[in-house]
Amino acid sequence: MEREVRRVVTGHDETGKAIVLMDGPSPNTVAREATGTVARLMWVADATPADISGRTDAAARKIGIPPPEGGSVFRLVDFPPAPDLAGIPADLMARDLGGEQATGNARPPRHPYMHRTRSIDYAVIVSGEIDMLLDDSEVHLRAGDVVVQRGTNHAWVNRGTEVCRIAFVLIDARER
Repeated sequence: MEREVRRVVTGHDETGKAIVLMDGPSPNTVAREATGTVARLMWVADATPADISGRTDAAARKIGIPPPEGGSVFRLVDFPPAPDLAGIPADLMARDLGGEQATGNARPPRHPYMHRTRSIDYAVIVSGEIDMLLDDSEVHLRAGDVVVQRGTNHAWVNRGTEVCRIAFVLIDARER
């Protein structure tokens, strides 16, 4: 696993002065046994515009991969080199996500990690390399590359030998 992530959250004191409210690791880390990925939830906003008042830790809660309706999610995910896929159901990620939002247009998944969320996702490859699989194509990405994912079926597959860390911001979206 990659090194732990320090998360610093700012806010205001009673006089309006900018202060540090939280400084340390995220309270919400989820390891997925089937894929070996480790996701660290950094923050959740339940609406847009986001509420920036208060002192509550918005990441100290359970939430799935998609953002809340009308909201956003910020997380870091470590993708280890892909495990052997023998015996893994073809629709593993879609079933994990559940619901129509995850399955999108119901295309058969080409990979067990294939999934779709009704969101616009900003992804920054922080370290390592990874392949982004789409319905019938793929893109190899390296540290520093950026992806704007617009509600498409996709899968992240690390075919390398090192962990790949990606920073994701998912914002609820809709199709017209």
